[in-house]
Amino acid sequence: MKRRRRTCSTLFLFAIVGLAPSARGWGCTGHQVVAVIAEEHLSPHARDMVAQILAAGPIDPALRRFCGANTLDAFADSSTWADDQRSIQPDTAGWHFIDIPRGVAKGAIAPYCPPSTSCITRAIDDQMAILRNINASAQARADALRYIIHFFGDLHQPLHATSNNDLGGNCVPVSFFGAAPQERNVTKESYAPNLHGIWDTDILERFAGGQTPQQFADEMSVKFKGQIPAWLRERVDVVSWAWESHQLAEDSVYGALPRKVAIETPVEVKACSDDQHISTRMLNLHEQVGADYQAAAEGVIQEQLTKAGIRLAAALNAVWK
Repeated sequence: MKRRRRTCSTLFLFAIVGLAPSARGWGCTGHQVVAVIAEEHLSPHARDMVAQILAAGPIDPALRRFCGANTLDAFADSSTWADDQRSIQPDTAGWHFIDIPRGVAKGAIAPYCPPSTSCITRAIDDQMAILRNINASAQARADALRYIIHFFGDLHQPLHATSNNDLGGNCVPVSFFGAAPQERNVTKESYAPNLHGIWDTDILERFAGGQTPQQFADEMSVKFKGQIPAWLRERVDVVSWAWESHQLAEDSVYGALPRKVAIETPVEVKACSDDQHISTRMLNLHEQVGADYQAAAEGVIQEQLTKAGIRLAAALNAVWK
């Protein structure tokens, strides 16, 4: 998902590694894996209902789909729709993340979710209300379901729940397995590879090794077989899950970097040139991300993708008990 800030929804278009989108939370594969896992854990009634709803309000065939021609069923294909839809509804950009500053104590989340732009936790609540409303139009309910499928993935990407004046890590240039960061926009001082881009796509694609979403999902279902029943029984609590992702960003994203990234005093940032040229300051840290960081991140990403899918299934099962 293109994870960009409220005033900067088009800051980046592509990451340098593999020409992947720089901020599409988990990229195509990750979002599809979340959906495949979720679908496999839907109750029979919920599975029937989501199929009916998606069929009654299909995706506009004229919409340009970044992830290419659909080779998946409607539920998994819906997982990437919200990023494509944002190209024609840019006001939804703020729905994909929440800017919780690094270093703050867990507490009320409202201060980080301004009404003017909303945020991912409020967006999930709003779309769930539409999905439950049998008087809403067929298209509105189908689109709400597509947003929910996508946002559950985004919510579990740690850099979609944190802020260090760096646009969710997009302003932290890194050298990824020897691929040095290159400046992509001189005015905005944006670089790729960057921290957000590698967490969105590059780390995942590297260890997925060309697996299909179904193959990846099957592997995760085996790996986390012991934890899945407990995750299915959890109370649906998107706020707690946002804080969980926020802590993972601190511990496993920033905390595992070879060079320490200081916590910034929160200020409004519209581009990587703001906050005293934050991207240039981060570039000067010369972050070298390689095998050790990759190995540490893999387990976190696998667990977050699996949790996202299981929790999505639990939330949808609860709609149609």
